[in-house]
Formats: sequence, structure tokens, C-alpha cells
Amino acid sequence: MMDVHDGEAVIPPRKNRKEPVDSDKHLYKVRNLVERFIGWAKHFRRVATRYEKTARNFPSFWNFAAILNLMK
Repeated sequence: MMDVHDGEAVIPPRKNRKEPVDSDKHLYKVRNLVERFIGWAKHFRRVATRYEKTARNFPSFWNFAAILNLMK
């Protein structure tokens, strides 16, 4: 399992940076897609406030939100 501190920066650096840093464009696209989906899913009050009390039901509602997103 990855530790929180083992993360890799995928946001591209600014163009005026003195020491350019490489970034992975594919990982950035995937990260952007995930962030946009989470932002969309938080419009469902049930997901944003975590009304589900059991660990079994919470991921199920995320799956339901993903299916609704695919259907739109």
C-alpha cells in the first residue's frame, strides 16, 4: 500500500519556472477526470454528507452515482 507521502506530483509546472520539472500528461488527464467526477458526485447530498452508515452501502452509492454519470 502506498503511503500518503509517497505521492508523485502530476500537475505540470508553470512555464516560467527556472528549473523545469517533468510531468506525466497521461496521469494529469486521469487525475483531472477523477477530480471532475468527485466534484460532480458531491452534488448528491447523500454522497457529500456520507449518510450511509455501513461500509457496504457507501461504495454502492458511489457506484450508483457513477452509473448515473455514464447515463447522462
